[in-house]
Amino acid sequence: MARLHLHDALQPLSFSLRRGEALGIIGHNGSGKSTLLQIVAGVLQPSAGSVRIVGRVAALLELGSGFNPELTGRENVQVNAAILGLTPLQIRERMDEIIAFADIGDYIDEPVKTYSSGMALRVAFAVQVHTDPDVLIVDEALAVGDAAFQAKAMTRIDEILSRGTTLLFVGHDLNAVKAFCHRAMLLERGRVVLEGLPDEVITEYLHRTHKRALEIQQDSRADALVRIDGGYGLDDACVVEASINGTRHVAVRYGERLELSFVVRRDARVASPALIFDILDGRGLQLTGRRVALPAGDGTACVRVALGATFQQGIYRLRTRVVDAPSIERTVVLSRQEGWLSFEIVDDSRERFTGLFPVPMEIGIDA
Repeated sequence: MARLHLHDALQPLSFSLRRGEALGIIGHNGSGKSTLLQIVAGVLQPSAGSVRIVGRVAALLELGSGFNPELTGRENVQVNAAILGLTPLQIRERMDEIIAFADIGDYIDEPVKTYSSGMALRVAFAVQVHTDPDVLIVDEALAVGDAAFQAKAMTRIDEILSRGTTLLFVGHDLNAVKAFCHRAMLLERGRVVLEGLPDEVITEYLHRTHKRALEIQQDSRADALVRIDGGYGLDDACVVEASINGTRHVAVRYGERLELSFVVRRDARVASPALIFDILDGRGLQLTGRRVALPAGDGTACVRVALGATFQQGIYRLRTRVVDAPSIERTVVLSRQEGWLSFEIVDDSRERFTGLFPVPMEIGIDA
């Protein structure tokens, strides 16, 4: 008879969230993230310990798993909304809004067994986000549907959080963690290894991820990877000084000049050094950037960049990476630093363009 091996998915841990707070949980596959959410949501019972939640919970976990394939989408909406605590009157009042949000057309009155997996997920998501939850639990659910639906889902979650809903979020989308969460927690093999501000926790997660990737590649530089100013990397292949208009943060008017300066240290063993710098918006979305090849050799090189501040009103930050890049396909990141340089555009430029930055275009009007 085969011997039974027991595995503890989670080690002893404890955390609390007050009303309106948002906690992001990150970690590699198998670290215990989904197990933790399922316990909090009541899907799994813990073998030890307890969970206390006050208020209605909406859990975006295995979306659509509770649907009856023989019932139509509309009927499944009614059943699931009732299970989630909505009254018959509330279900009738919200049905049109839920169906419009799912946006699957006439299929809403067809049996769910005829749906694609994406259609079922959209309906399930639409039900969950229209229940006015006190606590919203999200496990990778923002990957639902196409890009347009994902944008709509992000906007809906923003609306829910603005009403004071508590959020517990698990995802590999680190930008979403930065956008939605006040705090973050890093899990590794069922243990909490770090809890704090999202930027701090994400940097540690990326550090560990990068080190693991180098170890898998049997790259000897893995052991030399350390935490450095603004991130992690090799002490002899990183940005050691940086400024924007001579300082770390600057406020400018639309169109004014931004002068970036980076002092890059590199070692002679780096055959093809390069600096990659990116401009990120407030949610961590990469807007633009450039890859700058550097001459090989020991010591430092200074990179200077000038550009116009042609962005919409808001705060933007710089991310830098020093890489060994014989080609774009063969690029090894040696350091990654973020958050120590930023600039703010103080003008509201919506009369000039919509979005985050203008794109050259020709416009004609025939009247």
